[in-house]
Amino acid sequence: MKPGDLLPPLDLPPVDRTMLALFAGASGDHNPIHIDIDFARRCGMPDVFAHGMLGMAWMGRLLTQWVPQSQLREYSVRFAGITHLGNAMRCRGEVTELLDLDGEPCARVTVVAANQYGQQKTIGEAIVAVAHGRGAPVDGPSGL
Repeated sequence: MKPGDLLPPLDLPPVDRTMLALFAGASGDHNPIHIDIDFARRCGMPDVFAHGMLGMAWMGRLLTQWVPQSQLREYSVRFAGITHLGNAMRCRGEVTELLDLDGEPCARVTVVAANQYGQQKTIGEAIVAVAHGRGAPVDGPSGL
């Protein structure tokens, strides 16, 4: 593992109402702006839209398909735009730095979720542990 290495991208199906309803149930976030078109319109939106935390969950999935969750040391995101119905999201990541975190070899990874038009909706960063001296994930395959 070295700076510039890319994570295998995660391509997702277009956001639809069923996806939003399922995420609302799974997350416990039943804010009507994400599931009730009448409420969304009263708030000035043309339709419902995805939960911000759904974007964070997708990027978490990107990371944990690359390394085991047990290697995740830090993870943060910021929301850069609204993910609308019909947006087909692609999550991608890149190793940007190798570092030492409290004596443990780690890698800093930037992650981005963008729609089919290239509009970034969620941007984040993670720190993951890597194997001593090998530069490969501790519990994952080598040569990423």
